[in-house]
Amino acid sequence: MLNMTFKRQLPSVEEIMAMYPITEEMKKQKAERDQEIEDIFTGKSDKLILVIGPCSADREDSVLEYIYRLREVQDKVADKILIIPRIYTNKPRTTGDGYKGMFHQPDPNSSPNMLKGVISIRKLHVKAMTKTGFSCADEMLYPENHKYLGDVLSYVAVGARSVENQLHRLTASGLQMPVGMKNPTSGDLSVMMNSITAAQHPHTFVYSGWEVESKGNPLAHAILRGYVDRLGNAYANYHYEDMQHLCELYAKSGLANPAVIVDTNHSNSGKKWDQQPRIAKEILHSTRHSDQIHRLVKGMMIESYLEDGCQKPDGDIYGKSITDPCLGWEKTERLIYELADLR
Repeated sequence: MLNMTFKRQLPSVEEIMAMYPITEEMKKQKAERDQEIEDIFTGKSDKLILVIGPCSADREDSVLEYIYRLREVQDKVADKILIIPRIYTNKPRTTGDGYKGMFHQPDPNSSPNMLKGVISIRKLHVKAMTKTGFSCADEMLYPENHKYLGDVLSYVAVGARSVENQLHRLTASGLQMPVGMKNPTSGDLSVMMNSITAAQHPHTFVYSGWEVESKGNPLAHAILRGYVDRLGNAYANYHYEDMQHLCELYAKSGLANPAVIVDTNHSNSGKKWDQQPRIAKEILHSTRHSDQIHRLVKGMMIESYLEDGCQKPDGDIYGKSITDPCLGWEKTERLIYELADLR
């Protein structure tokens, strides 16, 4: 007997896609962009990926304004950097409490409504692609919901709290895009490497009520985000020695396309958002002192929004994060240009 109330059934994927479709021209643009991203992960291109944007997408207007600004910057650094905007519409919570993203609450100040939520997140991703040409990144919080956005995403992250979950790993094995596996909050890299191994291999499993067979995803890769010890102390894992260690783990694993995206916030910064520029530059410094690390580091993940810092969910400052603190726009723009000069 289930102790829950069935509130409403969500629309089918086909219904949601029909409401906010993408054109044949958009499909072609995305295919070209996906190939450019794949070339970076397979080593054919030496561009630096920046998965960059708000900790969580909280409202359509400010997120789109942020992405419009990214578009102008991307055009100026296109020879060195490839930008994948973060439109994170699902927000994992350690205790389950708190704002869980637009999918749960399209209006952060209203009650959860996942019917409106699934419509709002599809609409936001499609608008971003329509108006800027960017196909974006999102986090896979609910593996079975990937289908609602699968045709508009170019990057997926599996979070530190989900990386041990079997369905996340197996779903990643059936996606045709880069999927980043974060190290768990404990910092145990063997968990992350096992997750990458699972994602790169084919599997038979149950997905959306179907028995399915995945082909394996050779673009599954590592994300280093720092970790927390049993006493709650944060420790970084973006330093030169950490990269060397990851190179060694990859060499022993035999995995395809050794790659890492380094998260400059979370436990790597101790959530000190203003340290992200320093951390990003140190990562590039490490790549200049080791060809092996240079080949391994494909990019960085940066939490950034229109305004510095964060506010409570009921705050009214436009473009300021209501979850983790973010780097404001002026500092972000300057950082992107600096990274392009250092690359």
